[in-house]
Amino acid sequence: MAELAALEDPKMRQVNEKHGDDHGVNLTKLRALAKRLKTQQELARGLWATDDTAARLLALLICRPKAFERDELDTMLREARTPKVHDWLVNYVVKKNPHSEELRSAWFADPDPVVASAGWALTTERVAKKPEGLDLAGLLDTIESEMKDSPERLQWAMNHCLAQIGIEQAEYRTRAIGIGERLEVLKDYPTSPGCTSPFAPVWITEMVRRQQDK
Repeated sequence: MAELAALEDPKMRQVNEKHGDDHGVNLTKLRALAKRLKTQQELARGLWATDDTAARLLALLICRPKAFERDELDTMLREARTPKVHDWLVNYVVKKNPHSEELRSAWFADPDPVVASAGWALTTERVAKKPEGLDLAGLLDTIESEMKDSPERLQWAMNHCLAQIGIEQAEYRTRAIGIGERLEVLKDYPTSPGCTSPFAPVWITEMVRRQQDK
């Protein structure tokens, strides 16, 4: 904790707080610390228990993803508080855990929009890697009826799923682009030069073009 405190940069905290993340540690330095510590599951649990954002991010880098029980991960997600901790928990730990599919189904239907966004993130991963068994048309129905009025985190996750379906599934591409155009979610999102817009019709078209150019 002392070492993490020494890495704290007030300017970085200011930037991070605009995104809802209450820490000021440079993530490159955090990853270097994690590399030195290597995998330490009990230390990871101890760091998580501090409720400190930087400590929790470090915990997620040094933990053993397959060692967590289903209910433990469910509790951790509900405790995650900040967007970065939430995202790293889902991407670095839950996706590698044997309970990920069970959690995906449970979180997807959760009334808490932040928890539901984790279910959507795991669903997007399945669209990309293992779409068999998913009701893609049903997902598009839900996105069409709910995305426009969903809270920001959930809306973002639904939009990513919409784009992924359009990119990966040629038979649903026209419908996915049409939904994006009608709903106009993230249409005016500021995008840096050289980056792809998160507006689904633009995102889908650009990624498909790249795939075809390969």
